[in-house]
Amino acid sequence: MPTMDLPEDTDPVVLLTYVSQAKVLMVGAGGIGCELLKNLALTGFGEIHIVDLDTIDLSNLNRQFLFRHEHIKKSKALVAKEAAESFNPNVKIEAHHANIKDAQFNLEWFRGFKLVFNALDNLEARRHVNKMCLAADVPLIESGTTGFNGQVQVIKKGVTACYDCATKDVPKSFPVCTIRSTPSQPIHCIVWAKSYLLNEVFGISEDEAAFDHSTDADNAKEIAELKKEAEALRIIRESVGTAEFPKMLFDKVFKADIDRLRSMEEMWQSRQKPEPLDYDVLKPKTPAVTPELLQDGQKLWSLEENLAVMNDSLDRLSKRVAELKAAGTAQPTITFDKDDGDTLDFVAAAANIRSSIFGIERKSRFDIKQMAGNIIPAIATTNAIVAGLCVLESFKVLQGEYEKTKEVFLSPFATQRLLSADKPQPPNPNCPVCSVYQTNVYVDLSRATLKDLVGDFVRLQLGYGDKELAVSTEAGVLYDPEEEDNLSKKLGELGIMQGTFVTIVDEDDDDVFVNVVLNIQEATQDSSQAQKEPTKESNGVNSDGDATVKDLKRAREDEGDVPPTKKAKTSGADDDDVVLVGDEPSTGGAILIDDD
Repeated sequence: MPTMDLPEDTDPVVLLTYVSQAKVLMVGAGGIGCELLKNLALTGFGEIHIVDLDTIDLSNLNRQFLFRHEHIKKSKALVAKEAAESFNPNVKIEAHHANIKDAQFNLEWFRGFKLVFNALDNLEARRHVNKMCLAADVPLIESGTTGFNGQVQVIKKGVTACYDCATKDVPKSFPVCTIRSTPSQPIHCIVWAKSYLLNEVFGISEDEAAFDHSTDADNAKEIAELKKEAEALRIIRESVGTAEFPKMLFDKVFKADIDRLRSMEEMWQSRQKPEPLDYDVLKPKTPAVTPELLQDGQKLWSLEENLAVMNDSLDRLSKRVAELKAAGTAQPTITFDKDDGDTLDFVAAAANIRSSIFGIERKSRFDIKQMAGNIIPAIATTNAIVAGLCVLESFKVLQGEYEKTKEVFLSPFATQRLLSADKPQPPNPNCPVCSVYQTNVYVDLSRATLKDLVGDFVRLQLGYGDKELAVSTEAGVLYDPEEEDNLSKKLGELGIMQGTFVTIVDEDDDDVFVNVVLNIQEATQDSSQAQKEPTKESNGVNSDGDATVKDLKRAREDEGDVPPTKKAKTSGADDDDVVLVGDEPSTGGAILIDDD
């Protein structure tokens, strides 16, 4: 085992036993993931599972040292497994080339791990893993880097703050009228090409997250015109793949739309008017698109070269649409990916053409990839330091020594020290993820309806009674006081299946309950998790429990001044028969019935 600074009074033999017997999950096999997997293998972790959806790109090779040029386009997870096995053949490594949000990675699967490591670079996946680890009550070590800065955080349900306890920065959005009508910076044109034009032609309408609609009411006339433009683009979309398609698209967005903008004189009183372009004039001057032209990422393309690249990318994207249709996809869509050359070429060329129209400097393909992909340059040494810190924190977690864990920050430009550490923050009582009450609900999915879940389980067993409440999943609201059409539908028809999270929100004004999250599990005859089999009376819906109310009360007394648990009476029950709907972590994620 590599030499590392262990916590004081740690017995290396005992620790090595914990490590060698631990089955751990690593989500992400990129910059941090490659370093972390190497560390885990060399340290001697017994079994390591890797999940990563990505394939290897040329741009990864400068910092993801497990990969070589011959691995480009291959699965990161599979190649990382093969490379790491050579470090320690005694460690069992399983690789999954898949999305961590796939149904196969359900709650029961997460429960099979002693510890989970996050080595991700996207907010949505991080939040998903955080939620799954909380629901499965499995400790998580979250890590991330931004250039020279890095951070490592231990997350344990009910002990430390979770990933969502603190507000996270969201991607910057831009005023819709600035992006569509009055761009003044290269990023405005890049967002327009990526989140508007590409999606309107090849994707699913616009990426609303990229736009700020807060001033729409002040620009009602302009917004109405922009909606007309979007409708016109949808008509042009029907010509994808035809010889006329590139000219139709160009004339629409780079001539007709610009002519309309120029006609709005009041808009240009203090700024330069845009200059429309003529496709028939520009097209004869375009050069041939060569591999050299596309591969030189630092080259600033001329206006004519941008048109040539745009037409070439449109041809490639149109062929992909045709292939998807031939494969049986009814409504084929293509979305932007910074590592997808076809979409990147289209966005780069379209953005540069628009920049030329508005008198804005053009950017190289490399620069546009950085800006469109929200890429902050990754530093290999930062990844290595953060990966080492993850393993050091894992030693404390494996021994259950959460009081010794640290939240560690790597800040090389700080005035004091390279590494700064602090005690983990406690859970945020207002966190929308970990402050909720969670329980597993075992459901006979073959016959249970939403009415069974709401009426017989939530209202009766959870004790909501006649309270106004809303029921929702990630797909949206399924039930509220004004939406009862879904009550007769089976849960499967509403997209509720094994592993679905269903959120119950109390909408009453008085004595408001905390939010409750139901982790849907399919009831089986030999289910070892359910406390009892579904009965006819329960309509196939049960919850489980893993503690007693006496234990809960005793723990609360030990904690001192803790807000009282919110509770709701079961239907027809005595005052002492209550269902606890608690927001304290000590509940262990169970619905507990006090029948003393």
